[in-house]
Amino acid sequence: MIKKSRIWMIFVFGIMLVLAACGEKSQEDVVKKLGESVNGLTGYKTNVEMKMTTGQEEQVFKIDVWHKKKDFYRVALSSNKEDKGGQVILKNMDGVFVLTPELKKSFKFQSDWPNNSSQPYLYQSLVEDIKNDKGAEFTTDDKYYIFKTKTNYQSNNNLPHQVIYIDKESYTPVMVKVLNTDDKTAVEVKFTSFKLNPTLKDGDFAIDQNMAKVSEEEDVPTSGAGMPEDLRVMIPVNTVGAELADRVEVKLADGKRVISTFTGDRNFTLVQEKRNAVETLSSPVEVDGDIVNLGFAVGVLSENAVEWDYDGMSFYLASDQLTREELIEVAQSVQGQEVK
Repeated sequence: MIKKSRIWMIFVFGIMLVLAACGEKSQEDVVKKLGESVNGLTGYKTNVEMKMTTGQEEQVFKIDVWHKKKDFYRVALSSNKEDKGGQVILKNMDGVFVLTPELKKSFKFQSDWPNNSSQPYLYQSLVEDIKNDKGAEFTTDDKYYIFKTKTNYQSNNNLPHQVIYIDKESYTPVMVKVLNTDDKTAVEVKFTSFKLNPTLKDGDFAIDQNMAKVSEEEDVPTSGAGMPEDLRVMIPVNTVGAELADRVEVKLADGKRVISTFTGDRNFTLVQEKRNAVETLSSPVEVDGDIVNLGFAVGVLSENAVEWDYDGMSFYLASDQLTREELIEVAQSVQGQEVK
């Protein structure tokens, strides 16, 4: 009798193991489900907190993402340290745009963004990176499916991999860790909220509406009335071995411009500008370049230069000796540094 009882217990235990194994999805199952989830969406809204540790200090940013099927995107970026309004990346039927409402500036790109590069805060981009990396590592825990994949940053080879955490119930991203060449976390993205299939209209992705929305919140002056605070002169921490050789301050009719020249093995020039008056909103300026995410700001990257706006100021970094990766690294290190 005891022997039969033991046999029965072993049989039941074996059945439980089989059922448990059947309940755990394979990597192929999860990838397929992710593709179905993305393809079945009419859109989504998500709030993201992004931390960057690529410089001397940790920087924290907030990103608000709206997406409407098929090619409508609104990505609003703001910094915890930034006193002024942030920036918005828009994609609509007219093209791809980067808006800086506080300065009433807008750029138009001939670009297939966001499909031309990894975007750690966009659901579709993460799923595409997972699908495209046939050698992706796959693990699970109680709550998440976890993928380690290659990234596709065309302008930066220093962030080759990412670890993506997918919620087991909703199949939406929870966290992304972008890794540097030492396999350490350089960028951490946390999705603090995720709403699937919200009600969104084409007008939510219009330039005028997004410019007006932020301008109303910031109460931006459109004339020279009132003088702004003094220009905070900022310098890069990462100078790729160059040193500050010269600085020229130029008084403008409505502001100030500072030109800093760095010389060494590879020379570059940084131009910083602040104007008292904000020009009246005009048509977007068409640019020949790529959108580059500097973390604290969205910039325009061309062959020998990168330009961006931050905290009510405009920056232009130029060099015919730095690589595109080095231009980005120097630009990223300008944020938060200033000379008293």
